Amino acid sequence: MSQSKIQDGKIYLGTSTKPEYLDLKFANRHGLITGATGTGKTVSLQVLAEGFSAAGVPVFAADIKGDLSGIAAVGEPKDFILKRNELIGLDVYENRAFPTMLWDVFGETGHPVRATVLDMGPLLLSRLLELNEVQEGVLNVAFRVAADEKLPVVDLKDLRSLINNVGERSKELTTTYGNVATTSVGAIQRRLLVLEEQGADKFFGEPALDIADFMRIAPDGRGVISLLTADKLMQSPRLYSTFLLWLLTKLWQTLPEVGDRPKPKLVFFFDEAHLLFDEAPKALMERIEQVARLIRSKGVGVYFITQNPLDVPDTVSSQLGNRVQHALRAFTPKEQKAIKAAAETFRRNPDLDTEVAIKELKVGEALVSMLENKGEPSVVQRTMMRPPEGRIGPLSDEERLGLIEYSPVYGKYEEMVDRETAHEMLAKRTEQAAAEAGSEGGGWTDVIFGGTNPATGRKNQGMGTMVAKEFQRSVSRSIATIVKNIIMRSLGLRR
Repeated sequence: MSQSKIQDGKIYLGTSTKPEYLDLKFANRHGLITGATGTGKTVSLQVLAEGFSAAGVPVFAADIKGDLSGIAAVGEPKDFILKRNELIGLDVYENRAFPTMLWDVFGETGHPVRATVLDMGPLLLSRLLELNEVQEGVLNVAFRVAADEKLPVVDLKDLRSLINNVGERSKELTTTYGNVATTSVGAIQRRLLVLEEQGADKFFGEPALDIADFMRIAPDGRGVISLLTADKLMQSPRLYSTFLLWLLTKLWQTLPEVGDRPKPKLVFFFDEAHLLFDEAPKALMERIEQVARLIRSKGVGVYFITQNPLDVPDTVSSQLGNRVQHALRAFTPKEQKAIKAAAETFRRNPDLDTEVAIKELKVGEALVSMLENKGEPSVVQRTMMRPPEGRIGPLSDEERLGLIEYSPVYGKYEEMVDRETAHEMLAKRTEQAAAEAGSEGGGWTDVIFGGTNPATGRKNQGMGTMVAKEFQRSVSRSIATIVKNIIMRSLGLRR
């Protein structure tokens, strides 16, 4: 890159009528990358991720198709890349690999990522299980019972045992926690079975993710790029979006307030962002808006990637100051509306018809507007994006395996830990109750004379007691019959 284009504290994105930059001090004001399939969104994401890493900022991104994993390998100076460099005036270009760690919810092509059920919480679990209001209420009761009775709910078998326990004690719990509908208990259990079949049982457990492992700095000072393998995860879209929202929430709840910094502590790329907002209930939308608004103060920048800018609700979109818009198609009235809406989100450029330009953009071109000066958006510019320095395309299986085995966290998450948690504790309670019933209410003396029920605390009648009472009732009936006959005879009446 020519010396005139190098600026401290900024990421060079490409060239319009001038070099276009993302100012690192505004990078935690969030951003949006949009465009139709095949227009260059993933390459723009890679350019930004490389820029952040080079500036010493850790990055998290979901790798939807596996293409992004090439960022960990040295790129090749192919003809189209060299031509692009010439067009934008990038005269110093270095192909290099970037420090990368691979993660995978299923633990197959990356380090396992796990959370505990309690860490996920009832709100996100309700979305994951697609529960209605009544069922969500029962789930909330279960979480409250777990908290009050100090039951660690770590994995799905813990949750199953807890829900079953709540169902069995429904009458007892109703007076304290509210109504527990047994039909809802059954519905939740069925949903948990579906979730297990989708492979979510591998996500819930221990050791849980240490958020600090997503915020590593390499020995050379570059930020480590954490890539989540998401091709298989995307087969369960709700699990994918809920997992990423959980991760954002965990960052927001864990990290301390840092205010405005010269650069972010972490940048988070949320690909296929429309899945986050599809059919999201009001409570969940409020959580998303809250996280997007407040996580900035924790030094985290969030960048949503999606095809259509209308996929992102206005309450969230208004907080996305840095924008890269690739080409959109306009074959239907809905698509034409999306193009008009996208054009209106940019600061107007009197020399550019933004609405027309969106339809004319070539692959690798984008409309760019970044925050500048005192935080206002720059005038939108039609920009030729710079090429990545890493490989454009996926890693091979051998390259992935080598990257995992030489990772600084290799061995930390690979083996799941199964300690005594709610499932085992509730099983012990049941065994203890059965043992007490055997010793206090199951001996031969209790059979004859009666004993105490350990579950209810009430006295049971033994067989001897019941026989004695029946004998007493029989004698009473006989005496009553004899007295009645004597009276009738004395009166001269027949029986």
